[in-house]
Amino acid sequence: MEQKQTKQAGQLFRRLRENKAAMFGLGILVVLILCAILAGVIAPNDPNPSPPQLENKLKPGFWSDEGIPRMPLGTDALGRCILSRIIYGARVSLSAGFVAVAIAMFLGILFGTIAGYFGGWVDSLIMRFVDIMFAFPALLLAIVIVAVIGQGLDKAMIAIGVVYTPQMARIIRSSVLYIKEMEYIEFQKAVGSSNIRIIFRHVIPNSVAPVIVYGTLMLATAILDAAALGFLGLGAQPPTPEWGAMLSKSYNYIVGGAWWAATFPGLAILLSVLGLNLLGDGLRDTLDPRLKT
Repeated sequence: MEQKQTKQAGQLFRRLRENKAAMFGLGILVVLILCAILAGVIAPNDPNPSPPQLENKLKPGFWSDEGIPRMPLGTDALGRCILSRIIYGARVSLSAGFVAVAIAMFLGILFGTIAGYFGGWVDSLIMRFVDIMFAFPALLLAIVIVAVIGQGLDKAMIAIGVVYTPQMARIIRSSVLYIKEMEYIEFQKAVGSSNIRIIFRHVIPNSVAPVIVYGTLMLATAILDAAALGFLGLGAQPPTPEWGAMLSKSYNYIVGGAWWAATFPGLAILLSVLGLNLLGDGLRDTLDPRLKT
């Protein structure tokens, strides 16, 4: 059995490796993760120098003779190195995305499995609540939750996780509805296996493939929403180097000619979302080739 699973895993990896777009997305994600882990080593400067170096305010980067050594992407309105803040921002933004998706996956798998496996009034109650949550735009609902529980990066992660729970619950529910009708599930019931054992040993393990795919795509959106909350001042608070907060403090300077202050944090968001979307599409095609267009 283990040899068969190992062989299948190897086949899936080879199929994923043949997808150049997915490999490009994986490369972007690996670079971002390395930046997050090694930020203290590879960042050329302190992201939050104290006191602020106002004499270096809004200095250009390597493309100008006015640039400052060791600050290749220029400085922001407080004289801080933009490259260093982007590198440290990878740690903040990726953490926000991963934690939010982990919350959504945990709650989604919990409620989706309960609804799909037990059915009846339990299914109706959970799905009607899901429908109510779907009636609100995701970002608006996240803003409402943050307004209730308070501002801050940790609160933003919780809000985003709760907002994406209904989507994950529906996906896992649809898989559970199919799997619970399989013959091996009926056999487990016939031999007296408890519902808890069936759910954790058979139903959930065989339902996670779409969750992994959708979780990867959801991670991209979670990072984007965390940046949006940071841009609105509801997520990471100053002086935390978070990409959305960096955009919020710098976009006004584009008109004045300091385009780099907002452009590079925006590019960091763009590349992370692009990489995760490419990887998610590749995983979808690998795990279920029938969905490939």
